Amino acid sequence: MSKQRLLDISDILERIPPGEQADDARTLIKHAYAVAEQAHAGQIRKSGEPYIQHPLAVALLLADMGMDPVTIAAGLLHDVVEDSDVDLKWLAQEFGPYVASLVDGVTKLEQIDKLSQKSEGLRNEQESESLRKMLIAMAEDIRVVIIKLADRMHNMRTLAPLSEERRKAFARETLEIFAPLANRLGVWQWKWELEDLSLHHLDPVTYAEIATLITERRLEREASIQRHDEVLRQELAKENIEVEISGRPKHIYSIHRKMRHKGVPFSQVYDIRGIRVTTHTIPDCYRILGIVHGLWKPIPGEFDDYIATPKDNMYQSLHTAVVGDDGKTLEVQIRTREMHRLAEYGIAAHWRYKEGGKRDQVFEAKIAWLRSLMEWRQEVTDASEFVDAMKTDIFQDRVYAFTPKGKIIDLPVGATPIDFAYHVHTEIGHRCRGARINDRWVGLDYQLRTGDRVEIVTSKRGAPSRDWLNPALGYIKTTRARTKIRQWFRRQDRQQNITQGREVVERELKRLGMEHLGHEAVARLFNYEKLDDFHAAVGFGDINSQQIAGKISDTRPREEKRPPSIPPLPTQTIEGIQVQGTGGLLTRLARCCHPLPGDEITGYVTRGRGVTIHRRDCPNILRLRDTERLIEVSWGSRSQTFPVTVCITAYDRTGLLHEITGIISADRINMPAVNVGRRKNIATLYITVEINNIAQLSRVLTKIERLPNVIAARRHTG
Repeated sequence: MSKQRLLDISDILERIPPGEQADDARTLIKHAYAVAEQAHAGQIRKSGEPYIQHPLAVALLLADMGMDPVTIAAGLLHDVVEDSDVDLKWLAQEFGPYVASLVDGVTKLEQIDKLSQKSEGLRNEQESESLRKMLIAMAEDIRVVIIKLADRMHNMRTLAPLSEERRKAFARETLEIFAPLANRLGVWQWKWELEDLSLHHLDPVTYAEIATLITERRLEREASIQRHDEVLRQELAKENIEVEISGRPKHIYSIHRKMRHKGVPFSQVYDIRGIRVTTHTIPDCYRILGIVHGLWKPIPGEFDDYIATPKDNMYQSLHTAVVGDDGKTLEVQIRTREMHRLAEYGIAAHWRYKEGGKRDQVFEAKIAWLRSLMEWRQEVTDASEFVDAMKTDIFQDRVYAFTPKGKIIDLPVGATPIDFAYHVHTEIGHRCRGARINDRWVGLDYQLRTGDRVEIVTSKRGAPSRDWLNPALGYIKTTRARTKIRQWFRRQDRQQNITQGREVVERELKRLGMEHLGHEAVARLFNYEKLDDFHAAVGFGDINSQQIAGKISDTRPREEKRPPSIPPLPTQTIEGIQVQGTGGLLTRLARCCHPLPGDEITGYVTRGRGVTIHRRDCPNILRLRDTERLIEVSWGSRSQTFPVTVCITAYDRTGLLHEITGIISADRINMPAVNVGRRKNIATLYITVEINNIAQLSRVLTKIERLPNVIAARRHTG
């Protein structure tokens, strides 16, 4: 096997198309290469190649994508500030503000590639902030992220010299962040390759198996596509419709995902043939659709018109599926040549050799979702929350619902009528009181589906509910709705927010059986010095009950640091409990107070039974006179489940117990005991559950309280 040829600047220059500005473009790119070559002189990649091969490969990817000369030059220079003495001020003087700005943007994102080198804990802490920077940079100039995608693409192609751990971390990051981003930007070529490369490193055995099966079945598949191709060409020629027809390649990761999600064998995925038809005009697209349906029997429910209703990443095409001559499914995509160009290059198509990256108004409208990032940057200051919003609002699949007047509203999967209302207008969202979907009344937590016709019912003086901000209740999905609701509460009287916040905290602590903790202690967990400020933050929705439970659950007493000369007392960790000062003792959780991780606890040395773990506020401990038998204990870090009894009161009805136990089972929680009592029409249920932490308990209690007829669900502490 021959060694791959090294790249040089001629590989890029030959891809610059002829035109009035071609000479200027080549001059800019050659100058950028000269600076990059000097800046990276003597630097070697882990593969043993000169480092300059990396920026050359990035620039070549950008040139093949048809990017403008400014972006290609920035691709050549994207590492010089990070890896040499070249600074941005000099770059701006030498190449102008556009190139310098792009290099600056990419340099700020370099931390993302370094995340895979760090430990899991540190990586999780820094990943959110790095992704936040990337998405904000994308909103300011999307070419920064196109360069970053090209950078990631070449790094994924050259992962072999890295350790298996590094390769898998890099591939996982690519699959979770960069491939979905390429999809959202409509750059399908890169999306498919990034997904396949990621699978190759994450699961090489599965990758190799599917690749082998594809090779074995390729000739049969190509023959089938060729037969259908010839039949369709003959019919289109009779109608004088000029077309190009090609087979659609099957990508390994796409096949793997469908096999896994649908639980079907390789043959059921791969045996679906696919062809793509491109033509000149939109009317011709619909004429071709009619001819296809005349030749072969269409499969009901498999037609999608993305020409009339484009996808959020600008994709347009007609999709249909028919039963082919061989009795197998044939998928057909029909689009114009311009639509095909956009499908291949996505947003990148709008920078194809345009001086200074100038964009038209149509393009700006198509990427309106990016503009919202700037609004969210002002409102959402917590990095992890910002990233969660991006994964919801940008990376997720979409649904397309309609207003009564037929306007299309584009929302993420899982969006509700409240999300729809806020997308139409902020005031409609605030005053939303109900919704009719396709002339049928639905709850405000109904999840919209593509094609739904949505009518929002409003009140004259309505206001948003604080319950809408509780993620466990499922009322809103989008960051836009959450942001608008928070803004509304923030504008209300501060004292009202403090009062409301105090009630929320009190209710949550009581429900979790954590009243002993106190509001001040919870405020400190969120780094608030003033209790009123904390209550106000809860009141206007910046902090919700689930976050409170999560913070309490995360608390663990820290081990004291001792001088090196003083040896630590022996510590015994048994069933998730650390007993300080002694070893060899058995531990058990007290049945009188049922302590949980996050509770303040103490140990009581029993006669012949080891150490019993109580909550510090347990009545039996408070009444204890023999305090000498109390010892210091703390929660260990080992994963462990703990029994706790929950008390549920509800108006009795058929199926109530089944629904409650279903919620608990869905969270994979074991239920050792269930007791049901009834008095008149009120049912009281005591259910012992084995949970991991307070946050899990809070989540389950919240879901149970949402059930019809349930009055209250809380932790029972005896």
